[in-house]
Amino acid sequence: MKKFWKIVAVSTTILFFSATAMPALPGNHWTVEAAGTVKLNKVPYQTTANLNLRTGPGTKYKVILTIPKGKQVTATEKSGNWYKVSYSYTSKGKKYTKTGWVSGSYLKKVSSSGSSASASGTTKITKTVYQTTANLNMRTGPGTKYKVILTIPKGKQVTATEKSGSWYKVSYSYTSKGKKYTKTGWISGSYLKKVPTSGSSGSASGTTKITKTVYQTTANLNMRTGPGTKYKVIFTIPKGKTVSATEKSGSWLKVSYTYTSKGKSYTKTGWVSSSYLKEYNQYINTAGTYYFTTKTANLYSGPNTKSKAASVPKDNGFYSTKKVINSIGQTFYQVSHNGKTLYVYSGDVKKVSPAVFSETKYKANTDTWLYQSPGINTAKLVKIPKDAVISSGLSVASWYKTSYGGKTGFVQAGQFSKYSPGFTETKIANESYLVTDNLNLRQLPDTKSAILVTISKNTIVQPTHKTSNGWFKISYNGKIGYVSGDYLDKIIVPAYSGTIKPYLFLDLRKPSKVTAQQIDQYIAAKAKGNTSVLLNKGKVFIDAGKKYGVNALFLAALAIHESGAGTSPLSLGKNNLFGFGAFDAAPYIAAYRFPSVDEAIYYIAQELKATYLNEKNWKFKGPYLGYKAVTENKKIRIDSLSTGMNFYYASDPQWGIKIATHMQNILAYKASDYSDVDPNLNVPDRPAIPAGSDVFPPGILAVANSDLTLFPSKKIDAKNQLTIKKGTTFYLLEKTNDYWVKLKYNNKEYWTNSIKFESYRNYISVKNLGRVTATALNIRAGASTNHPIIGSLKQNEYIQIALDSSGKIAKSGNWYQIVLAGGKKGWVSGDYVKLELQ
Repeated sequence: MKKFWKIVAVSTTILFFSATAMPALPGNHWTVEAAGTVKLNKVPYQTTANLNLRTGPGTKYKVILTIPKGKQVTATEKSGNWYKVSYSYTSKGKKYTKTGWVSGSYLKKVSSSGSSASASGTTKITKTVYQTTANLNMRTGPGTKYKVILTIPKGKQVTATEKSGSWYKVSYSYTSKGKKYTKTGWISGSYLKKVPTSGSSGSASGTTKITKTVYQTTANLNMRTGPGTKYKVIFTIPKGKTVSATEKSGSWLKVSYTYTSKGKSYTKTGWVSSSYLKEYNQYINTAGTYYFTTKTANLYSGPNTKSKAASVPKDNGFYSTKKVINSIGQTFYQVSHNGKTLYVYSGDVKKVSPAVFSETKYKANTDTWLYQSPGINTAKLVKIPKDAVISSGLSVASWYKTSYGGKTGFVQAGQFSKYSPGFTETKIANESYLVTDNLNLRQLPDTKSAILVTISKNTIVQPTHKTSNGWFKISYNGKIGYVSGDYLDKIIVPAYSGTIKPYLFLDLRKPSKVTAQQIDQYIAAKAKGNTSVLLNKGKVFIDAGKKYGVNALFLAALAIHESGAGTSPLSLGKNNLFGFGAFDAAPYIAAYRFPSVDEAIYYIAQELKATYLNEKNWKFKGPYLGYKAVTENKKIRIDSLSTGMNFYYASDPQWGIKIATHMQNILAYKASDYSDVDPNLNVPDRPAIPAGSDVFPPGILAVANSDLTLFPSKKIDAKNQLTIKKGTTFYLLEKTNDYWVKLKYNNKEYWTNSIKFESYRNYISVKNLGRVTATALNIRAGASTNHPIIGSLKQNEYIQIALDSSGKIAKSGNWYQIVLAGGKKGWVSGDYVKLELQ
């Protein structure tokens, strides 16, 4: 009973003082002020949900704003379960503070902890160094509910200054990107061990023996007598040097450093901070070596066992050109695996030497794969079908190295058998061929064989063998294989004797000492009694050569060669000694007609000096005869093997050699004739096309093979032009030296320059134009020699061949019916008639 009344008395006392201000008691945060509200000493709270701030302590009051979840507010009053708080926030760069009432149901008290000052429940302690025994979170307060500041790695040193239960307030210093930082916070004492202090250089209490590890310094680094900055500096190790560590104390390592000074080697031992060290791996380039795993082995992303990247079975092969001795002395080999660079431990592999043998062909016994390396766990490069043939000259263990489908790798030897080819090879030498279309180089002379590479059109190749089935063996871009002979055209490079070589490469702008008599004698001998327009023209060649600065011996030899010593149809019929203006398609009709032989000689001398012997002209390929290399079948010029005038002047690859031969036969070459003579470099204007034309008989019928543009006169006149369509017939009347053609269409005469005589068949077909090839040709009344002669024709005279009712040439056996002047008809032997422009 007495105890009860004492309690009542105390309570009464409390109630008695409730009407007045009461000082705060130790451990309390509030004082009673007035009925219904209680003053608080600025207590921090955190919102546990989005929370309305109101003008008064209840939901009936107006909402001022909503405070987001997790925000901190400061309470200064309380009324029931409502708190008057202040809330500060920032909006659009400005800071605002709002005051109002919030429900206490959505508040949690924020503990005040983490400051450097001692608080209730914490104890100041002497600065003590500890080492972390695991990765350890540093927090804002002494407990797991506090926010994590950072994680301190295992083995790092911290300095403790306060304690709260089993938690320590510590400072932790570290370096990041060259800068030093210090963080302060609370950590659990469960993961700390005390670091004893030691001043000796030997092993002491608190130091740990470690596996010998090689490091490289990342800065100039002081070596000290003990594990700390308070110890004396022994030596400064330069940046980039290697040291060997054998002991550890916190973040300090005991190391040995060897260096040379003045030819002597020294070794220093002491303590250094690990903050300026990185583990050192020595990379060594080696000769390419194959290694095979001796058991199931791991592959690592670095030269250590810390980072496993893959696992491979026993007997998996690798090729390596680099080994690594890591920081603790282990040896690893750098290898490629599935497109990645990885490392295999030397203790897990054995070296296998490759066996080199003569190139051998093998056939696949089943569908298989070409692997990147000799092992089925490596990348598959390309599938090899059954019966495919490969070639190999190197094996590694039970694998062949080979190429297939444009890739190089390894195949399993057990899946292949030796292949016996069904062809023979014959060795060839000094032959070149032009590739006439894009061409596959294959492993075997068979279109079913694997393609090694594609050779581009117009490539020149030099085969080493020809096979019995018409293929050629070649080497191309480092690959040896076979190509089909159907797409090769042999290159013919003209051969010449040593006696004509000087003339073949003589500068034709140098004068010759040849005489007119020497030229005339040679022409007469070559003409052999036949009619020749070149007899006694030696002086003309000499005079033309002097006038234009062209070697006269060359001019004479050229005319002799091109005109058959003046006996050719062109020379006899057109005074054209050089085939000038002629095309292979229409050699006689397309060629120029010259007024005289002399004019033809002067014309060609001027033309050659202005073009082929003019260094500024596109036809210039050297001022000498030269030669042309062409393919055997298609006669394609090989520019890289052709030179001199022969490059453009003549289609005959040996044209230059033939001209040089005539020169040598007329006047044997003497070096002294040309050694002290300078070439004549004067360049005349090109001569105009000589006046002249071919006039045809009036009844020569032609058909347009393409649209032709006609003009009223021999000039382009867009306003008065007429186009005749393909298939239109007309009469051919005349062709001039400048390649205009006169024709009759709808009984009117026109001119056209649409016909290109180098390919005249694209433009016209002539039905009944003939030319006499005999010296003289009899015209007979019937189609045999039994019929009487009714007239005669001269050599190269144009004739009109009669057409029958179907529009075809009127013919009986080998005889042609021809139409004479006045419409009379006769017959001539077809043996002496050349049909033109058909």
